[in-house]
Amino acid sequence: MPWQKNYDETRVLESAMRAFWAHGYEATSMNDLVKATGINRGSIYAGFANKHELFMRALEHYDQVYRHGHLQQIADQHTPVDAIVAVFESAASKPADNDTPWGCLIVNTALELSPHDPEVSRFVEHSLQAVETFFLDCIEAGRQDQAISTTLDAESTAKALLGLFLGLRVLTRAKTDRSTIDAIISRAKMMLE
Repeated sequence: MPWQKNYDETRVLESAMRAFWAHGYEATSMNDLVKATGINRGSIYAGFANKHELFMRALEHYDQVYRHGHLQQIADQHTPVDAIVAVFESAASKPADNDTPWGCLIVNTALELSPHDPEVSRFVEHSLQAVETFFLDCIEAGRQDQAISTTLDAESTAKALLGLFLGLRVLTRAKTDRSTIDAIISRAKMMLE
């Protein structure tokens, strides 16, 4: 008889994602994943082949919900300049619930796995490029509505904002003091003047 999935895949991906987000890929064992997802080891292997495949699927889930969905929501609710600032302020804020880890799974993965795993490296590069494109699109829209100077180099500013944003994400994971966080957000605002 063929194996049948008896679980909600989205819920399993969310649970696995949170385990990897909190502990990293290497430090998250199969036992941790069984505990986090509530499904047995055999079901994990049958549904996802191995830990790496589950991780990649969980990373895709994170990217869709927490990167793409979050940026889209911010873009829909703010003017272009305010959207950029809101992204920084959101990244600097403590998660609303205690179950959500600090920092960013994409950034954590970039630091832990990208140098050693070509598949992960390509995925992370694509995701970070999308964040840079978000900044670029906001800058260009801000230039069109004259909220940002047309003399501002949009491409290099978007790249610099991405660098600041990544630094902010690393520092929030390390729970750096608030004055450092505020200085980064202030610098991001100044870059848009």
